[in-house]
Amino acid sequence: MTVPPPPPPSPPPTGHHGTPVIDIRDVRRAYGGEGPPALDGVSLRVRAGEAVSVIGPSGSGKSTLLNLIAGLDRPSSGSVTVDGVRVDRLGEAGSARYRRAKVGMVFQFFNLLDDLTVVDNVLLPAQLAGQGRAEARRRAAGLLEYLRIDRHTHAYPGRLSGGERQRVAVARALMNRPALLLADEPTGALDSASGDDVRALLTDLNADGQTIVLVTHDPRLAQACAHRTVELVDGRIVRDAPHDGRRENVGGSGVAAVDR
Repeated sequence: MTVPPPPPPSPPPTGHHGTPVIDIRDVRRAYGGEGPPALDGVSLRVRAGEAVSVIGPSGSGKSTLLNLIAGLDRPSSGSVTVDGVRVDRLGEAGSARYRRAKVGMVFQFFNLLDDLTVVDNVLLPAQLAGQGRAEARRRAAGLLEYLRIDRHTHAYPGRLSGGERQRVAVARALMNRPALLLADEPTGALDSASGDDVRALLTDLNADGQTIVLVTHDPRLAQACAHRTVELVDGRIVRDAPHDGRRENVGGSGVAAVDR
């Protein structure tokens, strides 16, 4: 497949040379009331090019952890560093800039805008970041081709299958060349065939060097797409184990193959 020539690549994330892309240290997150904290003494490191699945029962702290990494929430104590940025120290405006520059997000229910075409949904992050229109359109076209949904470029999301809509959501998440892709239950709203399609897609993206952290209740997704699984119970990490059969050599620039 021929992909349009990309603009000059962004510098590789710091984790490319051994420093973790994600470095979470002794994080605690407590909310009001007398209940236990949502997270209690969590430390986690993720290297560039690594894929990590986060599992656990409802209420275990998975979504809280993802929100802290995304800069949507702040810890009560401890530190969260992503690609050299102390996310826990950012204000609201700084957090928004950080997400535009460093993080792509994929959600269970896609979060696409139904009144925009596929390509216009994909272009949204570039527009918010103030990128040039011509460059952004070249990037979007390359992503849609890479993700095999270019035939739907001018369609509206309501006309697509669940798996196709999730591919559009992934293209949007990759638009600004994020150091990190966060996926929150990306197969949770899909039938089994579409879920298999998204599993294969995430595996391919990671093989192309994209760093991924995904939260899931799907054991097949956790096993197929990740180098290791982190299990949370009652706000604590109770297991952090590599997967047998997954490659050990991780790295790369965190840029999908469309940029190569």
